[in-house]
Amino acid sequence: MRAYRMAAALAVLAALLFSTGSGLPFVAAEAPYNRAYYESRGEVVWEVPGNEKLVALTFDDGPDPEDTPRILELLKRYGARATFFVMGKKAVQHPDIVRREALEGHEVANHTFSHLVLRRSVPSGRIREEIVATQEAVAAATGQAPQLFRPPEGVFDPHVLEVIKREGLQTIMWSWHQDTHDWSRPGVNRIVKTVLGHIRNGDIILMHDYVHGPTQTVDALARILPKLTDEGYRFVTVSELLNRSRLVDKNND
Repeated sequence: MRAYRMAAALAVLAALLFSTGSGLPFVAAEAPYNRAYYESRGEVVWEVPGNEKLVALTFDDGPDPEDTPRILELLKRYGARATFFVMGKKAVQHPDIVRREALEGHEVANHTFSHLVLRRSVPSGRIREEIVATQEAVAAATGQAPQLFRPPEGVFDPHVLEVIKREGLQTIMWSWHQDTHDWSRPGVNRIVKTVLGHIRNGDIILMHDYVHGPTQTVDALARILPKLTDEGYRFVTVSELLNRSRLVDKNND
């Protein structure tokens, strides 16, 4: 019993270390709800390792009328596709940008309507409202509802996941070694170093097309894209990364 209590205490401590506010994903405190548990069930995706040099750039919290078009221009220049986890209320305000994202081959995904952090105290009905309103906003702009969902600040638990699954969405996080913290504007060099210094096949890279204050993401991306292109990496959407992995697994069966 003493050993069990010690293990439980360590689990709680680990959860706190990965709690909100740090830019790291939330891990539910009570065992066995940790990353290994969710990955083994296919409920949450952090990355999709493989033999191909494929990576997925993801951008949260947009669309932004200034920064998102600049990012789209860079992506177009390098033939890169990305996944934009949009806020529903901003999709309503800027449907033309969301439509452009889809028309240019990018994936538009759900990041709640108002960036509500989905703590365990949030009722299921409220979570569903945030998800459904964003599904409708994106569908109105693009003609197609999202298939992927990313919880704001990476906060989730079994209660939240159950609502997400009922809405038919796959929860997507990001590679822990590819959290650029660009939202905090740590410096262009720091953002670039995070991505280039830790790159692995199948990474899901976390960036933002909206930040408080002048963005450093665009300048960092202008250095990241050519470098990784020269190294032979291809930039695909998260769904393309997932589908490629499933195809490889099927061929290996």
